[in-house]
Amino acid sequence: MSDSRPAPATLDGPRLRLRPWRDDDREAFAAMNADPIVMRYFAAPLARAESDLFLTRLQDHFATHGFGFWALELHGRPGLVGLCGLARISWDHIPWENPADPPVEIGWRLNPAFHRLGLAEEAARIALAHGFGPRGLPEIVAFTVPDNVRSWGLMERLTMRRAGGFEHPRLPEGHPKRHQLLYRLRRQDWIDGRIP
Repeated sequence: MSDSRPAPATLDGPRLRLRPWRDDDREAFAAMNADPIVMRYFAAPLARAESDLFLTRLQDHFATHGFGFWALELHGRPGLVGLCGLARISWDHIPWENPADPPVEIGWRLNPAFHRLGLAEEAARIALAHGFGPRGLPEIVAFTVPDNVRSWGLMERLTMRRAGGFEHPRLPEGHPKRHQLLYRLRRQDWIDGRIP
C-alpha cells in the first residue's frame, strides 16, 4: 500500500531555501544546538543525544502534518544556516486563553555566523505565507522570554500582536526562562495586509 501523505514542501525565498531535514544534517544541527550563543534564550544547550532526538521529532512532525520546522540553507551555498518553520504545539495544557485548536507556533534558530543579516525575517515570512496560504491555518502564535528583544522585535515586524504572557508548562517553577511573552497573528489579518 502506498503512503498517501504529501511529501514535505521545499520553499524558496530570495536568499534562502527552507527544506526538509536529512540525516546528514545531524552533526551541524547538533553543533548549533550546543552553541551557548544560539541557545542563550532557551532552557539549556542540547547534548548530542538530545539534539538527535529533537531532529527525529522534527522529521516525525513533517511526516504527520506535512509541515514543520525546516532546515535553512542559502541558495548556492552548502551548509546549515539554521531552522525556521511551523509546529503544532503538543503540550497537554495550553496556558493562555482562547488558543487555536490545536495551536501552531512559528519559530526560528540561526547559527551565529548568520545573525543580523535579515535571514530570520525572510524565513519567517516564507513560513507564514505557507501556513496562512496553502495550509489555511486560522492563527499562528510565537513566544519567547522577555529578554530576547531581537526575537520579539521580529515578531512585531511580522505584525504579530503581543497577547500577554504565560508560564511555560515544560519548565519548572522558578526556572529563569519559564515566563514567556506570547504573540499572535490571525490568518484574516494576514490576508488583509497587516504584513507589509
